[in-house]
Amino acid sequence: MSPQSPPLAPKLYIRVRDVLMHEIETGMLRAGTRLSESGVAARFRISRAPARQALGELEQLGLLARSSGRGFDVIGTTHPLQASAGVSGGADIRTAYSWQVIYPQIELEVVSRTTLAAWRLNEAVLARHYGVSRTVAREVVARLQERGIISKDASGRWYAPALTRKHIDELYELRWLLEPVALEKAASNLPEGLLAKMRGNLEAAMQAKVLSSDRLDLLEQELHVELLDHCRNGALLRAIRLPQALLVAHHFLYRQTSDLFASEPFLPEHLLVLDALQSGSIETAQAHLVNHLQVSRQRAMQRIEAVAATIDLQPLPYLERL
Repeated sequence: MSPQSPPLAPKLYIRVRDVLMHEIETGMLRAGTRLSESGVAARFRISRAPARQALGELEQLGLLARSSGRGFDVIGTTHPLQASAGVSGGADIRTAYSWQVIYPQIELEVVSRTTLAAWRLNEAVLARHYGVSRTVAREVVARLQERGIISKDASGRWYAPALTRKHIDELYELRWLLEPVALEKAASNLPEGLLAKMRGNLEAAMQAKVLSSDRLDLLEQELHVELLDHCRNGALLRAIRLPQALLVAHHFLYRQTSDLFASEPFLPEHLLVLDALQSGSIETAQAHLVNHLQVSRQRAMQRIEAVAATIDLQPLPYLERL
């Protein structure tokens, strides 16, 4: 096994450049349309630096010309529009360039590094590093907190706790106390066919010769998130979500430790839970769930230790090792 550093997400200016290029070439942005740095930044909810870089590259490609005033004019199409102060024409795709665009990469960057240490997260530096506004960076941070990946320390600063044995023990203990309660409440509310679907997915996985980390992650989500969501107790679900930050970590750990076990040990454990639910024995299902979480705790530490011993991650300016 030789874990690699996670690939960088495409830069925002490249995404913006490609969208504008498509709109120019298809006539959505016609000749004479004025594009300004501030207008592009506002449309895509990014900072002015990546907007400036995107416009500069479009100029080099011959699709824009510098205006006699401020900004750029679209060239190369045959039906000019009246100049405008910002970006006009085309579909409004701002939502595609909000925090959701960069969040998956940032989550992976943070979680992968918690296998090594705890980290201080600087929201302002994160915004500059990704070329986004502070508003977008704040939304990313809020999502990281919601997922249980970061917290505030006594001084009010954001940090991502290390996946130490003590932290793992505490999170798993919370899970085996809370999840069986949610399981009991969910059992009477499950939609028809859900357990059969889950069983089919598990049995197919147990027969497969190779399982991707994405598929393992999906199977974990089905039992610990999708099924438990039917408990219809919002307060209980919010309490469960904090220790389930481990599920986020597992998505990364499965990818890095695919050869650690001869076969994935949680599959038959999940099947025992489903068997008991399908037979109507809720107490037995709860007991199997507790046992599964208790033995999973040690396996999680084995994965973390294997990754920490081999992974090589590059420094990131918005994360400071504690």
